Amino acid sequence: MVSGLTLSERQRGLIVLAVLAFIGLAMAVAGAGRGDPLQAHGYIVLLFSIGIGCVLLKGYFAPEPPATRLDSYYDDPSKVGIVLAMGWAVFGMFVGDWVAWLLAFPDLTFDAAWSSFGRLRPAHTTGVIFGFGGNALIATSFHVMQRTARARMPDQFSPWFVLIGYNLFCLLAVSGYFLGITQSKEYAEPEWYADIWLVIVWVTYLLLYLRTLARRKEPHIYVANWYYLAFILVVAILHVVNNLAVPASFAGAKSYSAFAGVQDAMTQWWYGHNAVAFFLTAGFLGMLYYYLPKRAERPIYSYRMSIIGFWGITFFYMWAGSHHLHYTALPQWVQTLGMTFSVMLIVPSWIAAANALLTLNGAWHKVRDDATLRFMMMAAIFYGLSTFEGSFMAIRSVNSLSHYTDWTIGHVHAGAMGWVALITFGSIYALVPWLWKRERMYSPALVEVHFWLALAGTLVYVFAMWNSGIIQGLMWRTYSDSGTLTYSFLDSMVAMHPYYVARAVGGLLFLIGAVVGCYNIWMTIRRPSGAEATADTPLPATMQPAE
Repeated sequence: MVSGLTLSERQRGLIVLAVLAFIGLAMAVAGAGRGDPLQAHGYIVLLFSIGIGCVLLKGYFAPEPPATRLDSYYDDPSKVGIVLAMGWAVFGMFVGDWVAWLLAFPDLTFDAAWSSFGRLRPAHTTGVIFGFGGNALIATSFHVMQRTARARMPDQFSPWFVLIGYNLFCLLAVSGYFLGITQSKEYAEPEWYADIWLVIVWVTYLLLYLRTLARRKEPHIYVANWYYLAFILVVAILHVVNNLAVPASFAGAKSYSAFAGVQDAMTQWWYGHNAVAFFLTAGFLGMLYYYLPKRAERPIYSYRMSIIGFWGITFFYMWAGSHHLHYTALPQWVQTLGMTFSVMLIVPSWIAAANALLTLNGAWHKVRDDATLRFMMMAAIFYGLSTFEGSFMAIRSVNSLSHYTDWTIGHVHAGAMGWVALITFGSIYALVPWLWKRERMYSPALVEVHFWLALAGTLVYVFAMWNSGIIQGLMWRTYSDSGTLTYSFLDSMVAMHPYYVARAVGGLLFLIGAVVGCYNIWMTIRRPSGAEATADTPLPATMQPAE
């Protein structure tokens, strides 16, 4: 893949890696002088830079790509992004299932700080959300924006910088949790230096997307690009504001938030809920609006509905974060504002889900026979269910029962497993044969196996947590005739045990499905390509018309 870079791009890559290696060495030296865990991250940055540099040097003297490369789309970063996404999926889901078993059987751990729940849990969330989800979003967005714009990306260096730089951020984040480096902010745990690096990578991503769209030969900007752009732009804003912090020392990992008290909590949940909105919703709706119509070979049911859904989600979601802070020191009117907008969110969310399902009119026989399309269909259903549940749980009286219980965990995973993971798996199964010019996946039967494992795992997990959470909430608020609490916290934990075992079993089924998917994808990639070129893979001398 290095041979696809021009000589100047290879030189640019070596310069960037040299600067990064120097920064890593400086971090290692500074951390060593203070006995700070920054030292370990310095060595990780240094070794990462050297490793990528060796790959680049190995192909440095390969002939430059011919000028005819500009007549075709540039898909190498998308291919690597898919492989990385599936690798992160297995890692993140393995750690998540380990945590689930750990909650059911606390002795299933090592007598070491790195294996504690407080360090494993963010490693799971970051591995799945940012490692698996983020790489899938980057890979698919590169693919979609080129096809819908009928334009090749403006250069070959920028997409590699975005993809490799983003994975360096994920590596720093996850390794940092095991080392005890954390800001202790939900979905924003990495410390200040990792946050700064992500800003550089993310701004490059935004500029790359805009430059590609500016070069488009198709005057119309398809709605999938609206969602991808909203995801990129708003996540940048959220990340910068929520992670404003002052380092205790530039030679150490620790920093202190620029906000304090209830302002810090409000900023965090403005970020946290909008990370759900624009990272875990808008970006994956971009996938849905491209890959579902393509796979079903049906036009999107209503372009008007897609635009109304886009602007509704974009406006309403921004105000909903304060519903995470009911019954706290946050002013009552701010809590009510968040609750009101959360309830209104059901309208644009269901418009998007309905638009996807109505697109399948006339193609239900394909859903029956094609597990890849069934992944996408079930994702749309879970999206509709999860958004209804989220709006319902934001109501203050419901929140008094559900908050801090496993019901919230069930809701989150109905969205994460049922919506995000299923649409991602479906999109990847559609995309892999197109990118690698295969007629189909290595084994359609294994796609079926993966679908049923994923669906069964999701249902077992979510139903276990729904039951567990509602029982928890009721036990915590049950009073005796004397006015004291009937059940202790330990009583509620004992009652939860069978549900925790069921959750771990559901997670295990989902993890096995992901492993099956990895095997199927790997075998598809390894299988020699025939003479066929699929409709979504442009021939070297031509550009595809817009979808």
